[in-house]
Amino acid sequence: MNLSMTTDYVAYLGDPGPYLRRIAETGFTHVHWCHEWNTDYLYSDEEVAQAKALLRELDLDLLDLHASNGVGRSWGSLLEEERSVGVKLIRNRIDMTARLSGRAIVLHLPPKPHSPVELDRFWASVCRSLDELEPHALRASVRIALENMEDDRFDGIERLFSRYGRQFLGLCYDSGHGNIGGRGLDHLERFSDRLVSIHLHDNDGRIDHHNLPFTGTVDWPRLARLIADSSYDGCMSLESNMRGQDIEERLYLRQAYEAGSAVARLIETERQRLCSHAT
Repeated sequence: MNLSMTTDYVAYLGDPGPYLRRIAETGFTHVHWCHEWNTDYLYSDEEVAQAKALLRELDLDLLDLHASNGVGRSWGSLLEEERSVGVKLIRNRIDMTARLSGRAIVLHLPPKPHSPVELDRFWASVCRSLDELEPHALRASVRIALENMEDDRFDGIERLFSRYGRQFLGLCYDSGHGNIGGRGLDHLERFSDRLVSIHLHDNDGRIDHHNLPFTGTVDWPRLARLIADSSYDGCMSLESNMRGQDIEERLYLRQAYEAGSAVARLIETERQRLCSHAT
């Protein structure tokens, strides 16, 4: 069974090598690269080459990569110098994903300004960045997946989907974020034809715990039905982590593998049901 695990299940800074090894030892076939997702770090050609060699050695494939939001260098910044550096960070992650044969990068939409006066400038900045990134991403055959956030009404995502085509811009559905606010699955149903990436984890509907599936209040049967009937064709991808938990690392990874396998079986059952109805 093909399953993906996030590289930052312990930490998102530092050397991911030890975590990649334990992910492979557990039986996962793919990884979601989440290291340096919230920094200004630029991966060098040498580092990407080393990552490629390690993934090959461990017989792991890159599923997708969480691109950097930047710290004070957002791709939606109203300050041109910060915005342009933010775009450079995303280009760096697109290139890395392409070299590692990944399918997509995941991006958070920058937070909108509180001032209505600045809102038009904000959207102009966001679209300028995406306009600059689109030809680069298309040449690299790497899609950008916009991730839903906590209590997200998908208004920003919908706005950008109406402007950019699905070959460039898609959706990353985060089950934990969607569970906070209670309407995430309704929005996923609306945009299931844009689904290119998934972040599977669970919580109590109030706090973004990033716990394992089936430990919180996410409606996994409904989520499985929606994924089965969506455009998503990748493997199950966990973005849970063990931070703050008193558990041995290898035991946690075994539990993660079992939970991911259970979600995969739910989705496969739904796909078979849909196929039987279609015939």
